[in-house]
Amino acid sequence: MPRSKKGKRGGTGSSKGSLRQEVLQLQLSKTALRPGRNGVKGESGVSDDDVASDVLSCYSSTSENASIQEEGTGEVVDEQTAQEETEDKLKQCIDNLMDKSAKTRMAGLESLRLAFSSKVLYDFLLERRLTISDCLERSLRKGGGEEQAAAATVCALLCIQLGGGVEGEEGFKILRPILSSILIDSCASLSARQSCARALGMCCYVSASDDAEDLLKSIGNLESVFVGAYPLGDGTLPPVKAGTPALHSAALQSWALLCTLCPASRIDSILSHHLPRLHACLESSDVNFRIALGETIALLYELGRDIDQEFEYEKSEALCDSLKSLATDGNKHRAKNDRRKQRSIFREVLQYIETDDFTEEKIQFGIETIYIDGWMRRRIYYAFKEVLESGVRHQLQFNPLLRDIFGLGPPLILDATVKATKISRTERHLFNSAAFKARTKLRNKVRDKRADVM
Repeated sequence: MPRSKKGKRGGTGSSKGSLRQEVLQLQLSKTALRPGRNGVKGESGVSDDDVASDVLSCYSSTSENASIQEEGTGEVVDEQTAQEETEDKLKQCIDNLMDKSAKTRMAGLESLRLAFSSKVLYDFLLERRLTISDCLERSLRKGGGEEQAAAATVCALLCIQLGGGVEGEEGFKILRPILSSILIDSCASLSARQSCARALGMCCYVSASDDAEDLLKSIGNLESVFVGAYPLGDGTLPPVKAGTPALHSAALQSWALLCTLCPASRIDSILSHHLPRLHACLESSDVNFRIALGETIALLYELGRDIDQEFEYEKSEALCDSLKSLATDGNKHRAKNDRRKQRSIFREVLQYIETDDFTEEKIQFGIETIYIDGWMRRRIYYAFKEVLESGVRHQLQFNPLLRDIFGLGPPLILDATVKATKISRTERHLFNSAAFKARTKLRNKVRDKRADVM
């Protein structure tokens, strides 16, 4: 029954009086049609139209009873029905991943991408995770470039759905080798390699943050891609091939995400080796790659200052000059929007390196808010946003993994009185900052354990 028609009371033909009247009519019609005591059919004395009217009356009263029954438990009925329908559709999508037709497999991957980003499906996926992982692995190994790119995105979403437990680790163990293989394959599709770079970073961050071996392998594979943009032996930048700056950006951003998991000993070597080369790459002709470089440099600075408050890059003056040039870039041969975006980002990067100040960003979802108050936190949030897209706010509200990462606690169950009560901005900010710091301390303990392995 359409939801717009359910539970309407007081309209024509739907009052309590009409319900009784219809029941009486139904009983009378049954009496008229009932066989007599001598086995001879009683004469009904009713026409075909009257019989049809009785059937309609029966249907009407049954429908109304259904409406009355649903009024008391309408939400439960609707939610349960919607969940069953969703699960049936998801089962069909999983079956489509095994189809011989590439078009059907692509449709299945796209449907799973939309479902995984917009819903929390842990219970449904728990018993099907190995089947889905096998299907995704098959698409990554045998599919074309477009199918590989779609499958890699679904890999990342699957890890987010399963969380950081044993189930997610199992899935990552299956998928990491093939994601890494496509990423470093220079003959593979650029779109597939780019998608694999993002998926590898996200899956490793979520599912293998405590596994030093997988973390180091993933960092190494991502490094092997974006170092292709590093200066040559004579100090000049290599020629740019079409599509490679987007691949380098994806690999660099995923690498930066995984750097937030590294122990202090590893951060020292990363800073000394990569900062000078990232600085040199700021001369790149691609605006999006330059922005990714600037954000990564700021994140590395933040990591360095976490270890040593007095941390300074040895060529910090030259770096600041480069950042100032990009923050005030007015070259007319660049698109106006590109110049505006670049200037905005590099002003923030320069401000942080010179004064240790960060321009805070506020993200609202439902009645809750998180504050992006550092470059590490910014990279973590935008990594999830790049994968989840428009579903990121829903996942922040209901996904336990994201709520744990951003220090939000268990998902809120609110009634009308709680929704009407607003917490002050300062209180929310203090709570979020305290929760994130507590999580950072916990992760630092894990870093120390990883340092022993590394």
